[in-house]
Amino acid sequence: MEQLFRYNWAIRDEWFQLCSEIPYIELIKDRSGGVGSILKTLFHIVDVECSWLQAIQGKPVSEPDYEDFGSLVLVKQLSDSYRHENSPFIEKWSSELEYEIVTPPWDNEAFYYGEVLRHVVAHEIHHIGQLSVWTREMGLKPVEANFIGRGLMNK
Repeated sequence: MEQLFRYNWAIRDEWFQLCSEIPYIELIKDRSGGVGSILKTLFHIVDVECSWLQAIQGKPVSEPDYEDFGSLVLVKQLSDSYRHENSPFIEKWSSELEYEIVTPPWDNEAFYYGEVLRHVVAHEIHHIGQLSVWTREMGLKPVEANFIGRGLMNK
């Protein structure tokens, strides 16, 4: 599980780097699909990941407002702070936690920790695909999405 999160975090950092070269007006431009814009999509990815990880850990769930994070730098800072907060949990993940149950505060349904973590990973990958389409429409080469070759399985 840790390698999949490290993959998402590495890809996300590369997207932040690529997006730093895109004019701000393009980052906030409404687009079809996703949550509306490149910047909102990046914020949404970060928010969803952190909300679920906080819920699993029994922490109060942060509810950041997109309006307070209206720049790429601020969304990157939010991402970095949440990663710092949540990476110890991901690093100590074990198969014994797979079937622990969480009921997030925004839902009445209970979920297994394992399914939640897989959902979070898949959720980000889904939105990264949308970012790839949007950057291609701008004539840019998207971030390389391969897991292979990133050294994530090194011991």
